[in-house]
Amino acid sequence: MGLKGFVEGGIASIVAGASTHPLDLIKVRMQLQGESHLPNPSLQLYRPALAVNSAAVGNVSISQPRVGPISIGVRIIQLEGVAALFSGVSATMLRQTLYSTTRMGLYEIIKNKWTDKETGNLPLTSKILAGLIAGGVGAAVGNPADVAMVRMQADGRLPIDQRRNYKSVIDALSQMTKQEGVGSLWRGSALTVNRAMIVTASQLATYDQVKETILEKGVMGDGIGTHVTASFAAGFVAAVASNPIDVIKTRVMNMKVAPGAEPPYSGALDCALKTVRAEGPMALYKGFIPTISRQGPFTVVLFVTLEQVRKLLKDF
Repeated sequence: MGLKGFVEGGIASIVAGASTHPLDLIKVRMQLQGESHLPNPSLQLYRPALAVNSAAVGNVSISQPRVGPISIGVRIIQLEGVAALFSGVSATMLRQTLYSTTRMGLYEIIKNKWTDKETGNLPLTSKILAGLIAGGVGAAVGNPADVAMVRMQADGRLPIDQRRNYKSVIDALSQMTKQEGVGSLWRGSALTVNRAMIVTASQLATYDQVKETILEKGVMGDGIGTHVTASFAAGFVAAVASNPIDVIKTRVMNMKVAPGAEPPYSGALDCALKTVRAEGPMALYKGFIPTISRQGPFTVVLFVTLEQVRKLLKDF
């Protein structure tokens, strides 16, 4: 496998990431709802043209119900335009190039190394361990692009005078380095690594296990039906396992830290505790509907594309 596994995984990941980016953006916006450190947060669920006159509102607390993914998507289009659904897509492409290419390629290398040469079998526990290792390494490599992606996706919900207005992922990384130091590129990296380990282990191990079971039982052949079925199962398991960490990761990465000011969160645990205290434990599953709505299509596109790329490159 070697380099070939990285190329196959990279191509599939980039295609999947770019095609499902709008769902990921909506998920990020939902996960950031309810943050108490934002000025007049109730006015800033979307790109707040509504918040231009927020000074007149003062410190009055306005209670608004949480809104769903469809409502957020519609409002983004109304207030920002259709193109806003692809805000940060350059960061997504870079993230998939760094993170997903690494995790997919490394997982295949480890899996092939550990597979019994005589029987061709690999226990589920070994698949999970391979996923944990590959996901952790991939996340460490791709964290700067992940931070840039979250910020670019979330920028539209901030008041006009607080927006970062990154022009591209390169501009985002450059500005972050100049204004906040190189360390900001790895902000939330512990969360990113933990989430990536869980996602990769649950996603890749589930896909391989379900696919093998379907083929062994003779339910379907090794075709697109099997690939789609195994992909949906993998996407669901990954979404359930990773959503709480994803919410905390999104909030930590997106927080603005003014020079000399105390950050909204001192770390991942502090963010989790503040989130649960202020919004209840189910806040950790904020954005779950768009998460599963995105994980399902993403995982299907990822593995179906991967299987097709493998067929195209089988002679190389």
